[in-house]
Amino acid sequence: MNPNSPQSDTPGSKTPTPVKQGWNPMWVFLALLMVGAWLNLLHRDPAKTITYSEFKSRLRAGEVTEALVSVEEVRGRIDAKEPVEGVKDFFFRTERVEDPDLVKELEEKKVKYTGRHPSFFMELFWVWVFPLLLMWMLWSAFARRVGSAAQGVVGFGKSRAKMVADKDTGVKFGDVAGCDEAKYELQEVVDFLINSDRYRSLGARIPKGVLLVGPPGTGKTLLARAVAGEAKVPFFSLSGSDFVEMFVGVGAARVRDLFEQAMTHAPCIVFIDELDAIGRQRGFHPGMANDEREQTLNQLLVEMDGFQPNAGIILLAATNRPDVLDVALLRPGRFDRQVVLDAPDLDGREQILKIHSRGKPLGNNVDLHKIAQATPGFSGADLANAFNEAALLAARRNAKEISQLDLEEAVEKVVTGPERKSRRLGDDEKRRVAYHEVGHALVAAYSEHADPVHKVSIVPRGRAALGYTLQRPVADRFLISRAALLDHIKCFLGGRAAEEIIFGDVTTGAENDLERATILAQQMVCVYGMSESVGLVHVAKRENPFQPLGGIDGLNHRDFSEQTARRIDLEVRKLLDDSYAAAKELLVRRRDELEGVVAELLRRETLDADGFMALLKKGEEEEIKIHAH
Repeated sequence: MNPNSPQSDTPGSKTPTPVKQGWNPMWVFLALLMVGAWLNLLHRDPAKTITYSEFKSRLRAGEVTEALVSVEEVRGRIDAKEPVEGVKDFFFRTERVEDPDLVKELEEKKVKYTGRHPSFFMELFWVWVFPLLLMWMLWSAFARRVGSAAQGVVGFGKSRAKMVADKDTGVKFGDVAGCDEAKYELQEVVDFLINSDRYRSLGARIPKGVLLVGPPGTGKTLLARAVAGEAKVPFFSLSGSDFVEMFVGVGAARVRDLFEQAMTHAPCIVFIDELDAIGRQRGFHPGMANDEREQTLNQLLVEMDGFQPNAGIILLAATNRPDVLDVALLRPGRFDRQVVLDAPDLDGREQILKIHSRGKPLGNNVDLHKIAQATPGFSGADLANAFNEAALLAARRNAKEISQLDLEEAVEKVVTGPERKSRRLGDDEKRRVAYHEVGHALVAAYSEHADPVHKVSIVPRGRAALGYTLQRPVADRFLISRAALLDHIKCFLGGRAAEEIIFGDVTTGAENDLERATILAQQMVCVYGMSESVGLVHVAKRENPFQPLGGIDGLNHRDFSEQTARRIDLEVRKLLDDSYAAAKELLVRRRDELEGVVAELLRRETLDADGFMALLKKGEEEEIKIHAH
């Protein structure tokens, strides 16, 4: 017996008990009724029944033209001289009586006649065998349907795990990039399953569980598919939500059934996606749904490392919320390894782009390294989406190759949204938007720690952006200084500062800038300890370590006094006010360059990095000439 076969005859496997079907009197009555209807239909005859005496009289009158003589009846055709019920020509049948002179009379009247001897077997088949066979087929179909419905009720606690063969995934480790350390950890697990003797000779134990942790889109499920493609063992795949039902006890029953199936195919790998659906921390939370989840978690804990050893079963799980998982689930002996997948670095992004470029026609000018530089913070899913958008853009213009321009436009589309060609701005609004965006760009250009400006545009994009300024870092940065954070805040506020300088009034266009500047200032004070008045106290707790930048996670959980809260508010306000004043002072000094860049932007609507920097150099040269005179 092959242990890797989909089914096994081992004693531990459970075979569903077939549902027994009994004879119901109502069904017997219906069966007899259908047989009677069939017999009635079988014997229904379009021929007109007449008496034998009428047949003889019409024969003597020469009206019978054809006859079929059998032992029991006579059938034939009559061509009447006088219409009978408006019909002259009709078929007839009559019961046969003892008449030795019938054949002689038929010959005298020159009637075409023949004889027929009844077939016993044909009559038996059509009268009894065929209707009974039809009834048996209908009964069997009905019994199977009722049995499957009953089996669905009986199998309510069965596991919904899908067994995956290596050829079904289409993904190998070579198809995954940007997470070399995570790949190495999982390659070792696969190698342990394939070459287990080499590890056991050194006393090594196979890990019971491997937890893939990382933000959405970083390739956790893709890595699991690669493991399924590389391992030469059965692979079961399901989601954490597959265990959860409204009925208490169903989830625990499904966990038991899952591990019973896995034991029959050991060694094997079980992959549970979104583990946090059943693995959340236990506690007193009244409610039936929570009771069901905790029972499911308890059963999972027992199956992973309980009294019964589960040798040969490796549990592979993925989640982006490790902070909510139960402590007992994360301890060694259950999840022995935690593999962290983060957003890829520059080299990782370039490798991912190369993978997604396979089989796609690329132009000679495509530089994937530049695209990788332009996508800091992108996950693998973001890069795949950007490459697909580039292919769509190339197809839209009927090109045969994907160009560098398509890739750059796709990255902008992912970051800022599609162009809103239907949104038409008036001249006054367009002029104000131009000053706003050039304000951002100029502050970034003259701030030492700000990222270089890549593009300035007043073309509306996305849901709310009337214009945008793209800044792209030269290299990935994992540590940011206080001066760099202050320059970031100053760049956020440069647009509003430009509006106030030129128009003496402000608009609602700086809403997103103010939100991002405020968040960054709050993080400097509450998380990074970059405040003199608040000091080094860490007063905000990030609940989800993988949640993107969007606020101070945990500020609603007040672990500090009202006095500290007031200091936080004052310090955040001071950082914003100082940065805003610095941005205004810079733009007032560079007002001539501001006017010159705005005029060119209104003419062209979009300035790339080279065009923008050329305008700044031209302005600096003119300023030097003025000072020289």
